[in-house]
Amino acid sequence: MIQHFTPVSSGARLSDQVAEQLANEIKQGRLLPGDKLPTEARLVEQFEVSRTVVREAVSRLKSLGLVDSRQGSGVFVNPQLPFAPLNFEARHAASQEAVIQMVEVRRALEAEVAALAAERRNARDIRKIEQAVQALDAAVQSGGDGVAEDVKFHRAIADATCNPFLIQTLEYLGQFLHGATQVTRANEARRMDFAAEVQTEHQAILQAVKAGDAAAARQAAATHMGNAITRIRSADPAFWVQEGERLAQPLVKGLRP
Repeated sequence: MIQHFTPVSSGARLSDQVAEQLANEIKQGRLLPGDKLPTEARLVEQFEVSRTVVREAVSRLKSLGLVDSRQGSGVFVNPQLPFAPLNFEARHAASQEAVIQMVEVRRALEAEVAALAAERRNARDIRKIEQAVQALDAAVQSGGDGVAEDVKFHRAIADATCNPFLIQTLEYLGQFLHGATQVTRANEARRMDFAAEVQTEHQAILQAVKAGDAAAARQAAATHMGNAITRIRSADPAFWVQEGERLAQPLVKGLRP
């Protein structure tokens, strides 16, 4: 069967739009397990994009387990398709409400992560979390946005749970949550009171985990994420127009700037 794809345009990242169309062909059964995808040149022609865009799109499909490359033969639909992948559609990504919804996901997950970390942490875990907090504070003081350091702080807490399934779930979701973190950090950096609140909230999580107090850690993490939502809702409207919507684009894998 010959596929006919719609040329992609501005909006969500081009490679994400290409990947979405290809994934839909597979999900709708128009590309069956074992079928060969159109050649790279054919996809470039139909989508009216560069080879780089097509390669990024195919790479995303590989990460989802939908396709596989055979050297010298091309790219084929995986004969054994995985369970339906969790996939957030790009057109829903760039909005204030989407950022808030992503932070709600974080709140649900990270509250329990903090509680488990408090129960299971050891001296090495505590040291890693403390170092992550220090790195985050240093990044902010030096004028950085602290996004990478913020992610490492929460990852250090997750590592302390010693639950590989939970850690892998957070790693997977991290590709979507990265964009929300960018927005929240950028918003918080605009106001000294916001930045001070975040620092205090991180310290509360750290101290509860150190104390081995699961209930306090759960509450501290939930409060932190709940306050992040409040800070987003109270952001200066100019922030969203000038910066927030652009930063929200990376909520979907493959949309990172």
